Parts: sequence; C-alpha cells; structure tokens
Amino acid sequence: MHYLGRTGIKVSELCFGALTFGGRGRYKRIGDVGQKLADTLAGMAIDHGINFFDTADYYSQGLSEEILGKALGTRRNDVILATKVFGRMGPGENNIGLSRRHILEGCEASLRRLGTDYIDLYQVHCFDPYTALEESLRALDDLVRWGKARYIGCSNFAAWQLMKALSISERHGWERFTSIQALYSLISRDVENEIVPLCLDQGLALTAWSPLGGGYLSGKYRRGQPRPEGHRLSDPKAGFIPFSDERGFEIIDELDRISIAHNASIAQAALNYLLQKPGITSVIIGARDIEQLNDNLKSTEWEMTPAELARLDDLSKPAPSYPTWYFAQNQFDR
Repeated sequence: MHYLGRTGIKVSELCFGALTFGGRGRYKRIGDVGQKLADTLAGMAIDHGINFFDTADYYSQGLSEEILGKALGTRRNDVILATKVFGRMGPGENNIGLSRRHILEGCEASLRRLGTDYIDLYQVHCFDPYTALEESLRALDDLVRWGKARYIGCSNFAAWQLMKALSISERHGWERFTSIQALYSLISRDVENEIVPLCLDQGLALTAWSPLGGGYLSGKYRRGQPRPEGHRLSDPKAGFIPFSDERGFEIIDELDRISIAHNASIAQAALNYLLQKPGITSVIIGARDIEQLNDNLKSTEWEMTPAELARLDDLSKPAPSYPTWYFAQNQFDR
C-alpha cells in the first residue's frame, strides 16, 4: 500500500482498471466484459488486496461505470473509487471538455451510473486548451466542498500544465490535484523526463496506465511470429504508442529471460519492473478474463533483482528531452 500523494488514504500498488467493462463502440476491441464476469473479477481483485478501482465516463459511453458500480455493490465503501471527466458524452457543443457546466453535469451522471453518493478520486481525463484552468479548478473545488468528490486528480497533463494547475490552486486556496494518471511502460518511459521529478517534488501520486503498452508487453507479440487476431495491436499500424518494433522485441526478449528465472510470465515481469520505479504509487491492470487477472495479480509476489532492473533500464531508456540532456552533459561547479 502507498499513500495517495499527500493525502491520508492508502491505495494498493495495483489498481484495477475497468476499461474492459462494457465493450461499447471503440472499446469492444479492448474488452467486452459483461456484468456477470465483472462481478467475479472485481471480487477477485478485492479478495487479493486491491482497494483501488479506476474507470471513466467515456469508457463505453458510461457502461463501464454502470457495470463497475454494480460489481462493487456492498463492498463499494471498502475501496477507493476513481473516475474521470472530459470526453464527449453525447451530441451538443457543450457535452465535452472541462467547462464548469460539463464537469458538474459529468460528476452527477457518474454518481448515478456508479450507484454512489461520492467519488473518492475525481480526475480530469486530459488538458482542455479551450477552457481556463481557473474555471475547471474552481468547479472541482466546489465538488470537493459539496462532498461529491473526496480528492481530485488529472490525467495526460504535460508537466507545465500540471504545475500551472497546482500554482493556481495554491494561489486561490482551492483543492489541489493530488495525483496524475500517466502513460508509463517499458516502451513508453517519457514521463521520467519531467513528470516523475515533478511528482516527487510536489508530493503527487503517480498512477501508470497501459503498463503493458496496450498489450504489446503481454507476451503475445514475439519476433518472427504472426500477430494474434482480435487484439488492439493485431494491426501494427494501429498502435497508439510510438516506439521502435525492433527495440520492443529486444525488451520482450529480456523480459522473457527474467520471467523464466522467476517462474513468472512476461506480463508479470513488465508490471514488476514498473512497481519498483521511483515515484510510482500504483499500476493499473485490466482484465478480459479470470486467467489474465490471476496472472497480473501475481506480479506483486516476487521482485526482480537490481541487475535485471538495470538491464531493462538500459534497453528501454528514453531519449532525454531538453534541458534534461543539457544538464547531464554540463556539470557546473557549485
């Protein structure tokens, strides 16, 4: 368990993501878990010590929230429940974004779908360049004051956007973001350039989404083998994470060696790596079936060695951005 940023609540190092619940529209290819299976998966997760659950109103156009709320049922108060707002939820010019109107209406709708009277962590899904941060943050502050949300967070913010938001909240005495949910995996370590240092400096919780790189690091995709059908990355051109396929296969080969040494799976090794990275509070896992969830849950039962971590660090090292590389090359005398 880790504290959620500067708050006094603790969350499990694995977070159960309900992205696979519903399977409506664009999310059908990711997962179409129905209510019966969702009940089983949520119960399994709680029984294995997971107390952190994440979803979003945009996932399957609200169906993910509905299914998750019913799956938690009477155990809802035993967990930290997180959801998000931003995405288009219907026709109309104002049914998207981070305006005060859309945030307040979005929260009320999420509360109804989740079957709860409060949301533990209410997150903005991404930065809105068309709405002043002051407007969004004031609306979020009101939700906390009214008891509809306990804490607020963000997702997919650049470091400067997040720092600006923290500064505005401090200046006005409003509720500040306590966490950021960011893309983080062995094939996408860009967050280490600025977002991780910012989280460590400001005491923010960092939750990693897509820790298996959209399934690429699950072990299904191997060098010289045809890609499996019916998955997000079945078409190599459909990937949403830019990375070198050759470099990816080198990482998978190393994960394979590590997993064999620990009698584990490649997916477990990829998750285990992230769990040991500085600044990480929780890693989001998703599941399309019981077997997949069982495998992911085992990622916390072992720990790779410092040498294994170092080899993966070297293979997956992100290109430093300016001014990170500048200061690394110029060690000024103090």
